Amino acid sequence: MSLLTVDGLTVRAPGGRVLVDDVSFTVAPGDRVGLLGESGSGKSLTALAVIGLLPRGITATGEIRLDGADMLRKPRGRGSVAATVFQEPLTALDPLMTAGKQIALPLRRFRGLRGTALRDGVHAALDEVLLTDTERIARSYPHQLSGGQRQRVAIAMALACRPKLIIADEPTTALDVTVQAEILDLLDRIVATHGTSLLFITHDLPVAARIVRDSHVLRAGRIVESGPIAALVENPAHDYTRTLVASARRFDEALERTRR
Repeated sequence: MSLLTVDGLTVRAPGGRVLVDDVSFTVAPGDRVGLLGESGSGKSLTALAVIGLLPRGITATGEIRLDGADMLRKPRGRGSVAATVFQEPLTALDPLMTAGKQIALPLRRFRGLRGTALRDGVHAALDEVLLTDTERIARSYPHQLSGGQRQRVAIAMALACRPKLIIADEPTTALDVTVQAEILDLLDRIVATHGTSLLFITHDLPVAARIVRDSHVLRAGRIVESGPIAALVENPAHDYTRTLVASARRFDEALERTRR
């Protein structure tokens, strides 16, 4: 049985313009699925539809079932079933709350922690995402943390809900290459440790190849190719996927030349 089923999802802008066109895919318990595509391909809108957070005026038809709930008609389960890690934690986090208080919110709401247990839970959550100076981090506001630290706090918040599914929407795009690799390794370890399903959204094929097993390539709102990520990289069938692979290889070759 699938944890997430998206069937015939079509998303329209005000006036009827189609932004996502008849998209279908599934995420099984413990699976790692990627949505790949350039900016404007519809991948992030698909994710927002899954969690019931489409912008005002944007409408969706089709079917989305998340842990049995009909997310297009009676959305529920955000937090306890699915948690999202967004691209830019500086805007995703509340600038007026310390990191510790923001992690405490889901711990209190979804796990019922209070008092000393809540404080210990905050520190344990920070420790799990490898933020060792937990006392200082907990007291810090988002602007007092580095980009990598903020993203780790955002991941800690998502994990605090003990979700069955983590949706990671371009979680490394705003980070430098070294920190990006650290965050990918962290996500890889976390989903493996907890058996959590992962829906990973990115425009970057090499990034996806590091963490997902199966992937769907979107272009102009439609899925143009699906399959194991290794097969998409080694033997892409669609022209657009071949373009993504070729661009990634050119980038890698250019990067390699700068290191010589």
